[in-house]
Amino acid sequence: MASVAPLRPTPLPVPRATAPGVRPGPRVRSVRHLGPHWYASVMGTAIVATAGAALPVHVPGLRTVCAAVWALSLAMLLVLLPARALHWVHHRDQARAHLMDPAVAPFYGCLSMALLAVGGGALIVGRDWIGLPAAVALDTVLFAAGTLIGLVAAVTVPYLMVVHHRIESASPVWLLPVVAPMVSAALGPLLVPHLPPGQARQTLLIGCYALFGLSLLATLLVLPLVFGRLVTGGPPPLALTPALFLVLGPLGQSTTAANKFADAAPGVLPEPYAQGFAAFAVLYGVPVMGFALLWLALAGAMVLRARRRGMGFAMTFWAFTFPVGTCVTGAEGLVGHTGLAAFRWLAVGLYVLLVAAWLVAALHTARGLVSGALLAGPGPAAPGPRPATARTR
Repeated sequence: MASVAPLRPTPLPVPRATAPGVRPGPRVRSVRHLGPHWYASVMGTAIVATAGAALPVHVPGLRTVCAAVWALSLAMLLVLLPARALHWVHHRDQARAHLMDPAVAPFYGCLSMALLAVGGGALIVGRDWIGLPAAVALDTVLFAAGTLIGLVAAVTVPYLMVVHHRIESASPVWLLPVVAPMVSAALGPLLVPHLPPGQARQTLLIGCYALFGLSLLATLLVLPLVFGRLVTGGPPPLALTPALFLVLGPLGQSTTAANKFADAAPGVLPEPYAQGFAAFAVLYGVPVMGFALLWLALAGAMVLRARRRGMGFAMTFWAFTFPVGTCVTGAEGLVGHTGLAAFRWLAVGLYVLLVAAWLVAALHTARGLVSGALLAGPGPAAPGPRPATARTR
């Protein structure tokens, strides 16, 4: 498969962040171009574990494999967090350039979702290895940090887009900061049974519902812009075509959240609200899942078109993982609330697609890390022709 450069901003001609005359060591140089989009690999790995653990079919050994994949996502997060910290400490010029780049800044939402995905995975499947008390403690910390970061990103990134960025056209990556609160909404109900009965449980559940509304309404503002850009501007560049799958994220995650509300509400909220959430899970989730399948077909056709035109691997391939995984968990929730076999097999089919996408993205990413290509800076620009001059009279 041909290789194309991963998504990254063009470096600005700014001075080094190190002291004059001191060359940074290899470890520091290696993280200069480590952007926030790397957190998508953590998200995509964690969703393979959590979606597989809840799959509505029995596959011998699947839960053990999912626990191992979750442990891998935790290890990836523990490596990436200090690496990104080194990036900010030693390469602040590049970090600021990322924030000022409209193609990169939205990926700061991925930090929130990576924390939330690993934390939720601890309660869903990681507890098999680390025990329930440790899983609850880990998820509590990661959920709190991820939710706070997600709310900051949901405000800060749109502010930068309005005030500082110079934007030429809409992009599906705009969804990343505004979908982060939806991930909190979907995973927060997992902690409800571990809180004291009464106000604590009710506050968390209603708070997650508020996050659901925040993210949903923001998504409804962005989606028309993204589709309008496709209709009026044509297909995106080849390397960015996989980003069309990001639209599935808020669709699948909101369906998952609606089902989680229905699971957590009985005994926490008074009637008729508990029953209302059960009805809402089906009345909302089924049509949204239908639209998600429509978009999956459209985005898939665009990817096949791009592949025929020479699209190779880029870090945008990770867009094939987490968004599809949210559709798997959404379909799994609908199985429990409708009992329909159609949703069971939909969940299985989407999970097979998720695993295949994860294997492709993970293998190419590992290869790029070993070769150093994914952490290398952009090559020097080709020299242009000398500017012509003419004598004037």
